[in-house]
Amino acid sequence: MRRWWPAAVAAVLLVGVIAFGAATNSGTDGTSTTSTAVSGPTTTVPALKRTLKAGLRGPDVRRLQQRLKDLAFDPNLIDGDFGYNTTQSVWAFEKLVLKTPRKKVTGSITPESWQLLQQDNLIVPRRPQAPTETHVEIYLPEQVLVVFKKGKPILVTHISTGTGEDWCEEVTIDPGEQGNPGTEPLKKGVCGKAVTPGGFYYFYNRKSGTRQSKLGTMWNPVYFNGGIAVHGAAQVPNSPASHGCVRIPMHVSEYFQTLVAYGDRVYVFDGVKEPEQYGAPVPPADKPDPDYTTTTSSTSTTSTVVQTTTTIKQKPTTTVPAPVPTATTSTVAQVPASSLP
Repeated sequence: MRRWWPAAVAAVLLVGVIAFGAATNSGTDGTSTTSTAVSGPTTTVPALKRTLKAGLRGPDVRRLQQRLKDLAFDPNLIDGDFGYNTTQSVWAFEKLVLKTPRKKVTGSITPESWQLLQQDNLIVPRRPQAPTETHVEIYLPEQVLVVFKKGKPILVTHISTGTGEDWCEEVTIDPGEQGNPGTEPLKKGVCGKAVTPGGFYYFYNRKSGTRQSKLGTMWNPVYFNGGIAVHGAAQVPNSPASHGCVRIPMHVSEYFQTLVAYGDRVYVFDGVKEPEQYGAPVPPADKPDPDYTTTTSSTSTTSTVVQTTTTIKQKPTTTVPAPVPTATTSTVAQVPASSLP
């Protein structure tokens, strides 16, 4: 019997080792809990070795653009070129996530802010219980707009809203826009105040393409407060610059209408009161420009009339023109309608 003892002891030890291994590799429900199954493959994000800003190019810029896109800060093209649209996206990130005051944004991403960008759920709605599945929050102090769907941001974009200043201009109003119930475009002199009122509203109308209104030129507008709309604009600077509308970058306006629907809530935060405290105030009423007059056109097309007009517009010279018949015109007091809403 003694000659079998070593074999018996070895068998007992083997059984113990197998039992111990099974216990360490199984959960209470009998499923495998090995480190590979639990943790899975991990992705290492390359560290940022320089501060990214406008004008730079490279793979690190491309990674930044992709991460901004993933977080709904749409930088437009993912091309590795830090252009103006990327700058606008970074502005929105700085103002909304880093809490940088609007006037102090740099439009750049440091290695530290790059690490912060790796986090999820950076933006949460201020109105998580909004009555519509999709709602929009507009932050006037930050000049940022966010579209939320089921509490998650699906678009975060830099914007430019009303300046708060008084203005008087000659405007062109397309048929169907406020102030023109007719069938032809209408030109008139208008004075107003460039205000984007705080309050809570809903989207009620939209138009495709270019529209001219009392507030200026709009691209793909979606209206939520009288003639005030969210619309595309060629110029969306880092400051309020519109007549009251909410300007968004052109590439965003190409699909913005697909993100929202009629009846979706719009909350405008002005940093003074909560939107609900205002209700839904309408924008300030405009009025006719008292100094605006319509140009009187002359039917004469002779060179004499053209010469007289040119002489009047030019600065005085030593040459004295010969007396010629003059064409009577009325004074035009107007401002070129170059501003966008």
